[in-house]
Amino acid sequence: MKKSVTKILALCLCVLLAVGGIAMTAFALNTDENTTEKQADPEPASVSDDTGVSKDETVYVLAEADGSVRKIIVSDWIKNSLGNAAVNDRTELTNVENVKGDETYTLNGDGLRVWDAQGNDIYYRGDIEKELPVDLSVSYKLDGKPISAEELVGKSGRVTIRFDYRNKQYETVEIDGRQEKIYVPFAMLTGVLLDDDVFTNVEVTNGKLINDGSRTAVVGIAFPGLQENLAISKDKLEIPDSVEISADVSDFRLAMTVTLATNELFSELDVDSLDDVSELSASMEELTSAMEQLLDGSSQLYDGLATLLEKSDELVEGIDRLAAGAESLKNGTDSLDAGAAELQAGAAQLHEGLNTLASNNDALNGGAKQVFDTLLATANTQLAAAGLDVPTLTVENYAQVLDGVAASLDGDAVYAQAQSQVTAAVEAQKDTIMQQVATAVRVEVAAQVTTAVREEVTAQVTQVVRETVAEQVVQAALHIDKASYDAAVAAGQVDAETQGKIEAVIEQQMQSEQILQQIQAGVDTQMATQPIQDTVTAKTDEQMQSDTVKQTIAQQTELQMQKIISEQMESDEVQAQLAAAAEGAKSVAALKASLDSYNGFYLGLQSYTSGVADAAAGAGTLQDGTDTLKAGASALADGASQLYDGILTLKNGTPALVDGITQLRDGAMQLSDGLKEFDEEGVQKLADAVNGDLDGLLTRLRATRDVSLRYTNFAGMGEDMDGRVKFIYRTDSIG
Repeated sequence: MKKSVTKILALCLCVLLAVGGIAMTAFALNTDENTTEKQADPEPASVSDDTGVSKDETVYVLAEADGSVRKIIVSDWIKNSLGNAAVNDRTELTNVENVKGDETYTLNGDGLRVWDAQGNDIYYRGDIEKELPVDLSVSYKLDGKPISAEELVGKSGRVTIRFDYRNKQYETVEIDGRQEKIYVPFAMLTGVLLDDDVFTNVEVTNGKLINDGSRTAVVGIAFPGLQENLAISKDKLEIPDSVEISADVSDFRLAMTVTLATNELFSELDVDSLDDVSELSASMEELTSAMEQLLDGSSQLYDGLATLLEKSDELVEGIDRLAAGAESLKNGTDSLDAGAAELQAGAAQLHEGLNTLASNNDALNGGAKQVFDTLLATANTQLAAAGLDVPTLTVENYAQVLDGVAASLDGDAVYAQAQSQVTAAVEAQKDTIMQQVATAVRVEVAAQVTTAVREEVTAQVTQVVRETVAEQVVQAALHIDKASYDAAVAAGQVDAETQGKIEAVIEQQMQSEQILQQIQAGVDTQMATQPIQDTVTAKTDEQMQSDTVKQTIAQQTELQMQKIISEQMESDEVQAQLAAAAEGAKSVAALKASLDSYNGFYLGLQSYTSGVADAAAGAGTLQDGTDTLKAGASALADGASQLYDGILTLKNGTPALVDGITQLRDGAMQLSDGLKEFDEEGVQKLADAVNGDLDGLLTRLRATRDVSLRYTNFAGMGEDMDGRVKFIYRTDSIG
């Protein structure tokens, strides 16, 4: 994450800690039009003590790969905490459907929707066509050149994916006598899972990377509109309004991305405790004043010693100038004594100021720990509500526990478990399935046997009919019976032409409609007889006992079982179970990322308070040194007076005196330089941070918080309801 993001998050968290802490709550709601300008209400909306009814709304935005909206689905939960028999509600949704009960509603003429709640909570969803408060757009580049998502599929190179967020939801409020736009302070949290086989060398701006060895989870955060709300120059502090992911890619494909939009952070800001910042400013003014006095004292000390050294050098040139030099030395030591006194007072003030800061260390660390415990307690509640039985999360074990939960919700593992359960259930019904298959196969075998028997019967009936037809044809043509005709043919008494004509007539008669119907009737009569039916049954039984048919039954049974398993795995119940596991894994990953982010702040705060304690201890040592310096400066002033009286003795010790004064001057210079560096790098930067335009910033923070509190719904709600809303944008996968 950029340093600017770290700074603004640290600023917000520090302010929240200073005014009483953070509470982890659900997401807020809003009834206003997305782009409609409106005047600020006098006070944020509050929950009605009379109705005890609130609405928790989730807006699902289904988007194309470039972020363009395809469909908006809204899910509403009306919390009927007092168990009212009827609940009044308003909504802009169409195709409203009760998703968790059989409660119905009546739509009055004025658009009021009255639910017959019967003391229950109401869960419903519907569709809406309405402009969103924040637009999401996603753009892509390959090797620095813009490219569409469709063209990017299968490509390789350096890919950049940029998420831009445009905040359109604002109110016009009065700040310092001017009407200004204050945007609803949405935090945009975008997440995506990148396959390590496709994406390497992943980088993200305004975000964090987590790799489990096979995938990289990328989470980015932005605050569109917050820069304008706080009126902070980007030269001093840039608040991000976009997230950019870059990586080396081979055969590009991308899973869906999910972006969460919430105005929760600033809705929880306790502006009633912001007076503590004024006390901090006053303390910094005292610290700055004390540091200025300390610097003046060290400078005067150096000047006095430099003058003393200059005059001492003149002693070497001649005893006649020694008296004048001794007098200058005396004057210089007087200045030194005065400067040392100022330095001593400044060091005491510095020590006192740092001790004041250090005295708040325990409260600050305790507040941070309390916030961490609150976050963990909320996480425990969320996990329990999701039906997950896990150990209680603590600062020490939350990462390990949540990693274990995420592993148990892995899609492959859940699918394998569901498949095992379905397979076992189908295996238990194997005998029944085999019996059903055997019945179906017997029907097919019986049909085949019946066809074969019918062919034999047809041949027999046809032969009998042919003989009758032949008898009739011979009698009509030659006026003799068929037996006599056959004898004449055998004796050679019938020529070939006559035989051919007789056969032709017989064949013609056999193909006539009458004869064919006669054959068909005879066959049907024979097939209906009991002997023929017994023959079909016997042959069918024989076929059913053959190895071929038994093998066919076994194969068909196995195929039928596999078909039933596949159908049950594709059922709504199993698919819902798999989808719930996938959503649970995403929620757990997001929860862990949130706790990891706060853990980083928590550890940094402990490091800061430890540094303040060390600085306070160092200031105590500095104060002790200035006390010693003041005593030495006083002694030096007394010595200078004695030096003036003992000028002859000084003449013999002049070389040693010059060396000693030189070292003292150099030491005074080092002290002055050190104090100057401490002032520039420490005290002044701290003072600049505290003594900026805090009044203006706090006014804008209050306005931002108030606008956030008033944004409580998207699709509408009843007049006596409180609400909260969150937006979840999901872009399509690519490739």
